[in-house]
Amino acid sequence: MIELLSPVGDFECLKAAVQNGADSIYLGADYFNARNFAHNFSIDELKTAIQYAKIRGVKTYLTLNTLIKDSEFEDALNLAKSAYQFGIDAIIVQDLGLGTKLIELFPDLPIHSSTQMTVHNLNGALELQKLGFKRVVLARELSINEIDYICKNTNMEIECFVHGALCISYSGQCLFSSMLGGRSGNRGKCAQPCRLPYELLENNKKVNSGYLLSTRDLCSLNYIPQLINAGVSCLKIEGRMKSAEYVAIVTKIYRKYINLALSNEPYIIDADDEKNLMQVFNRGMSSSGHLSSQPNKNLVFKDKPNNMGLLLGKVQNYNKNKGLITVKLKENINIGDTIALEKESGLYTISELMENNQNITQTQIGQTVTIGRMKGNISCNDKIYKMSSKELSSFAKQSYQKENKKVSLNCKITIKKDKPISIDITPANSIECYQGLHIKYKSTEFPVTAISQPIENQTIQRQIAKTASTPYQFKTIRIDLDDNVFIPKLSILNELRRNGLSQVENYALEHCMRTYSEKNISTPSSYIVRDDVISSMRNVVKNNTDLKTTQPPKICVLLNNITPEYDYSKLSADINNIYVPLKFFTQKKYEPTLKTLSKNFDTYIYMPTIIKGNYQNLFYANAEHSVKKYDIRGFVISNICNIKLLNELFWDLDKYFKLVTNYTFNVFNTNTVLALKKLGISRFTISPELDKDAILSLCNYDYLQKELIVYGRLPLVNMNYCLLRSNRQMLP
Repeated sequence: MIELLSPVGDFECLKAAVQNGADSIYLGADYFNARNFAHNFSIDELKTAIQYAKIRGVKTYLTLNTLIKDSEFEDALNLAKSAYQFGIDAIIVQDLGLGTKLIELFPDLPIHSSTQMTVHNLNGALELQKLGFKRVVLARELSINEIDYICKNTNMEIECFVHGALCISYSGQCLFSSMLGGRSGNRGKCAQPCRLPYELLENNKKVNSGYLLSTRDLCSLNYIPQLINAGVSCLKIEGRMKSAEYVAIVTKIYRKYINLALSNEPYIIDADDEKNLMQVFNRGMSSSGHLSSQPNKNLVFKDKPNNMGLLLGKVQNYNKNKGLITVKLKENINIGDTIALEKESGLYTISELMENNQNITQTQIGQTVTIGRMKGNISCNDKIYKMSSKELSSFAKQSYQKENKKVSLNCKITIKKDKPISIDITPANSIECYQGLHIKYKSTEFPVTAISQPIENQTIQRQIAKTASTPYQFKTIRIDLDDNVFIPKLSILNELRRNGLSQVENYALEHCMRTYSEKNISTPSSYIVRDDVISSMRNVVKNNTDLKTTQPPKICVLLNNITPEYDYSKLSADINNIYVPLKFFTQKKYEPTLKTLSKNFDTYIYMPTIIKGNYQNLFYANAEHSVKKYDIRGFVISNICNIKLLNELFWDLDKYFKLVTNYTFNVFNTNTVLALKKLGISRFTISPELDKDAILSLCNYDYLQKELIVYGRLPLVNMNYCLLRSNRQMLP
């Protein structure tokens, strides 16, 4: 069964998601999650939220999906332990060291790899499957064909984003906010510099300007049947910083179309549903993201970087003195809706609507109306946007102010002479926390002999079925009723139902919880590194810190550009290793240069961060030939998928080649380093986002060799989008 996963930023959003059809929700605690500026949940709130969802049959996932420093590792594990005990169904992680440690400590708890791990091909998914991850959240830059291929060739659960904000960069591969303002997206503090205006220069000439890196939001209604057929396990909605109204509407609509895709009915999308999705929040009227097999030329919306609502029309006339604007409506509006104008930053709540100088309260498309009490920087032909609908907001709030999510139960009511009235309740569902449930509750009240009109089955059934204010419904109600008996007050049946269901809920709450015990830990896999190993390695370093006897660091140089005319034998003899990007090994004109480099220096093939189908084929066609021809000493790998790729091509890879992990592996802590060691890595690059103390902590042991980038330009983003090509397509 396909799973619908909704975002939860606070308790109101939680109710909105659960009551509108989410199968699962994801939420963050006060720390260690990629939406640091959302409301999030305290430890006590986290427990309450998990229980609220689970007793209604909705799974809960904790987003512990930021990079963790050594100084924070214990706190992160304690948070995971608390969530485990509260009954969390899975934990989503970005940090490889944290992920492998959680797999060791909580063998019965699924660990999901975040989209921040940049898994973009089958090799990446298979490598994480080998490590023990249960599910992978794929990179959002994949087409439906690429997703289908991964699903068909792995046993892992596959999760994909289907709605909400997109980043211009592959998640986990963006240093933009970190390098510009010290706020790391990998640490949940992205300042979103991609939503700012920029100028595009070519040969020092401006060729475009605007919000050139601001992507339209994703809307995938058209792709739901294909994603289901591909074998995707879970469809995910983005938006932990969005409102409860957003969560309610988006969840409800995606629930509707998932159900439709699973039915035998024609898959036809209602235009009103699309409009409601756009109304509740959209950037640039949204797009299909990267799901199409063709490049998305409309990925970026350069005119506006935030929510734009629906285009209402243009100002036809503006009476500045009276604050009246006239507009021919492209959307209907009502009193209480909010609108925005092109040159104004704020919102206006509509409090006055007129047609032909007569006050009205509602409108229809195509109608020309006057909106009153409008002041500011307003001119004729300014665009007007409908930012919110009072009617839609009211509908959304009503959707989660009552119990729509019902758990099915069976019950038997026994009403016998001279015996207390009783109820027996058993589960009519497969929800884990209700398994083994058998509640028997006896009232203190007894039936009496009927004088004129005995109580009837229908009356009992009607009273017991009144569960509207609870998360329960009775699938079957069996009644064992003696003849000619009467119940003095119907409130006796109401009390019987309430007390019975109260015990059901208490049972479910108790069975949501887990007990953590180190005895539950399975034998650590070969990929897990014990804490005592870390301690011993630190002791080695503490006993070997005399700078007089320490070997000077080696120098590694990355040649991002190669000029065939230059004599590279003249490079300094102090250079130990040369890193050459893979692309240069595919062109004959670089052969003499590559021979010179490999003759004079230890030369490594520098792998790209993203390797999709065509590039992977290019690698297969050139790698084996290149390592023999140029005496290649090793590879600089930029993504976890590279490990399996190289192992498939070279037998005993780590025996003949050295593997160096690039900075794109986001190494922040000792556990990640030691996990990399188990994967055959011989040297790792320290993350450029780390401060001095964190770097020193990583250097405080002698287990793997370390590299630190000390000079050069760092790529800020890795994009599946070409600014120059897209700009040329827009030029006349």
